[in-house]
Amino acid sequence: MAKHPKSVVITGATSGIGFAIAEHLAREGWLVFPGYRSDDDAKDLQGLGPQVHPVKMDVTQRETLEAARQDVQSHLGARRLTGLVNNAGIAKLAPLMLQDVDEFASHLDINAVGALRASQVFGDLLGMETTLTGPPGRIVTITSMGGELASPFLGAYTASKHAAESISDSLRRELIVYGIDAIVVGPGSVKTPIWQKAKDADAAEKFSDTRWGKPIRSFLDGMVKGGENGLEPQEVARVVETALTARNPKARYAPVPNKLRSFILPKLLPKRLVDRGFWSQYDFPRI
Repeated sequence: MAKHPKSVVITGATSGIGFAIAEHLAREGWLVFPGYRSDDDAKDLQGLGPQVHPVKMDVTQRETLEAARQDVQSHLGARRLTGLVNNAGIAKLAPLMLQDVDEFASHLDINAVGALRASQVFGDLLGMETTLTGPPGRIVTITSMGGELASPFLGAYTASKHAAESISDSLRRELIVYGIDAIVVGPGSVKTPIWQKAKDADAAEKFSDTRWGKPIRSFLDGMVKGGENGLEPQEVARVVETALTARNPKARYAPVPNKLRSFILPKLLPKRLVDRGFWSQYDFPRI
């Protein structure tokens, strides 16, 4: 009997890390269900190969996730889903004291609550439905270095990633009763267009006449430079495959460039010392 291919649903798969995951796993023989929101976004996904079946979904709208689940199940039949990769997310720069609260809330709704919605909807296919065949699946949530290390001007983003990490930990500790695992992949700087798009849109201009004008401009320049020198999205995709397939996976993977300096040490140092590092690096005026 022919062995069935491993299968995966990926939210937010039309660009950046999500697209790289879809491309990599399709090349490795997986049955891939990459998520997209608009029909125009699906075009590039359709070119990834015959084992790729784009599914329309919006993680803020449960009904679209339910429809996508039915589509995926029609391909899987009585087999379980190998993995769900929660990748959909947004990141908008702003000082927290000036950021529109609805914009802040949208980060939580997409980056954290959206991951929970998708996990709930696809939970049956991952193993909560006991009549399906095959081993229980895994939930891999893409967070960020910011999921453990908050930075200025990305408070909404890092808050949502902190929340997503906590959700993943709780899911892992609860889903043991079904054999479903929940794992975090928290990358550092990755070569994706997200920060250049923010700079091209002049995301800092609206705050230029505030005391945060110069620091936020410096911060955005640093983000763009970090992206230019960051990991290739394909490197993150390989880590995701490891998280989905390793016999004894870690609870959290951290593919971070310059890991000791940019991630490990800031987590170990006193927070007040890390504060001073941010203030110095990004030209904060001191009163």
